[in-house]
Amino acid sequence: MFSSGSSLVIPRLTQVIIDQGITGRETLVILWGAAAIVALALVRALFSFLQGFLAAKASQGAAYELRNSLYARIQTLSFGYHDRAQTGQLLTRATSDVEMVRMFVGMGVLQLISALIMMIGSLILLLRINWQLALLTLPIMLSVLVVFGLFAGKGRPLFVLVQQRLGNLNTILQQNLAGVRVVKAFAREPHEFGRFGVSNQELMEANVRVGRLFAFAMPLIFGISNLGTLGVVWGGGYQIIAGRLSIGELVAFQGYLMMTLFPMLMLGMIIMGVAQAGAGAERIFEILDAEAEVRERPDARELPPIAGRVTFENVTFRYFDSGEPVLREVSFAAEPGQTVALVGATGSGKSTIINLIPRFYDVSAGGVLVDGHDVRDLTLESLRRQTGIVLQETVLFAGTVRENLAYGRPDASDEEIVAAAKTAEAHDFIAAFPDGYDTAVGERGVTLSGGQKQRIAIARALLIDPRILILDDSTSSVDTETEYRIQQALERLRGGRTSIIIAQRISTVRSADLILVLDRGEIAAQGTHRELMQDSPIYVEIYHSQLQDDTAAVRAGLD
Repeated sequence: MFSSGSSLVIPRLTQVIIDQGITGRETLVILWGAAAIVALALVRALFSFLQGFLAAKASQGAAYELRNSLYARIQTLSFGYHDRAQTGQLLTRATSDVEMVRMFVGMGVLQLISALIMMIGSLILLLRINWQLALLTLPIMLSVLVVFGLFAGKGRPLFVLVQQRLGNLNTILQQNLAGVRVVKAFAREPHEFGRFGVSNQELMEANVRVGRLFAFAMPLIFGISNLGTLGVVWGGGYQIIAGRLSIGELVAFQGYLMMTLFPMLMLGMIIMGVAQAGAGAERIFEILDAEAEVRERPDARELPPIAGRVTFENVTFRYFDSGEPVLREVSFAAEPGQTVALVGATGSGKSTIINLIPRFYDVSAGGVLVDGHDVRDLTLESLRRQTGIVLQETVLFAGTVRENLAYGRPDASDEEIVAAAKTAEAHDFIAAFPDGYDTAVGERGVTLSGGQKQRIAIARALLIDPRILILDDSTSSVDTETEYRIQQALERLRGGRTSIIIAQRISTVRSADLILVLDRGEIAAQGTHRELMQDSPIYVEIYHSQLQDDTAAVRAGLD
């Protein structure tokens, strides 16, 4: 307010210098007027500095809060949301869209306040100097505002389009960086370059459309403003000749007219900025307002230390409300200390069952109980803190082996970390690294083999000492001997721990206390290995098919 208000005084001082100092030949008036202008300029510079600094601080604070809110929201959204979301779009919203909002907060809000002060103050002073000339400029001002309003309306959907296409480009870039080894292995660099080029072309075209809009709008608005200046000079000249207006007043009027039109130009740019920031904010709030499919109830309670009994009661599950059921009325019970194995063809529902226990998804019907507690009545943290899970797709974070092992328990001692690694048959290969447990694993663990990553993931799950241990085909990337050693180690640790295992190899599940044979989302049979070999044709077929595969592999090796 001080910065803008001080500017309104300068044309008035210029009028006094011209009419009383120059025309009246009063040197003292000229000197005092010039000194006052310099003093006002210094004051304005000081307040402009404070304005810029505080605006930067406020805008960076807003961006900081938005990024934190976005990240926290993304972390709380359920698996169902991430199944549908594109990583590149999420990255764009957390970076580019937030930056557009930050720029508006840092510049647009201040410019809006400054423009309103300058416009209102200038209009009042214009009417005080000469109301006839002031009325002559009103149609010009209204025309400028109308033009800006029209262009802002056309610009908003274009800004949304630019951000969407930037998100598409980031998605392709993220996929290619994550899968660069696959791209090179299949010599698909030209194809991927072409795909990136098409997306980049679409982004460029959208930005050019925005640029074309600005290129047409700005000359039109400046042309209208120049017509206003022409009208003032023409009308003011006649009034000076008629003796109704002084030269100083005309100069002051012209200065205030510029102070009115320039803020209007600023206001037009602000309207465009509002459209641009609004497009970014709309995309940001799509995430902030997204409803998590898995939500804690207001009265959710902490899960006390458990024995590890897991019960499925007539569980039906659909990934989409209108989709076909992935599980149909599944019921079974895993007692504390038992090992329950899930076998079946791809798509039979094995992974869905284990995803329902830590409540990554909510059942469509029925219930999942842990020690008699419905998982929907529990806090997610207390439920997952007592559940260790090794997913089929092993995910490691950039950092050291030690940091990845202790991810679930950052306060674990070195002795506990080494003990978990030994149990998972990971200690020997870790110790063989030049830096041992301080060896950097690279992004996504790219420096490790598939088997090494799986064993680190198993050790990571064991380190939290869970009462329920879930292994989703977690030994698929290790050789038979290592798998056997891991199984022996796990068996030693099963006392009081419920283990639920998905395995493709029958040899992995033969010793399980209970084997569930799944077929098209239903439990086709259940029992021990011996019982199923007698009663389940599906299990027998899986068993014999694996024997045939192993025999064929041996023969191929002999040949």
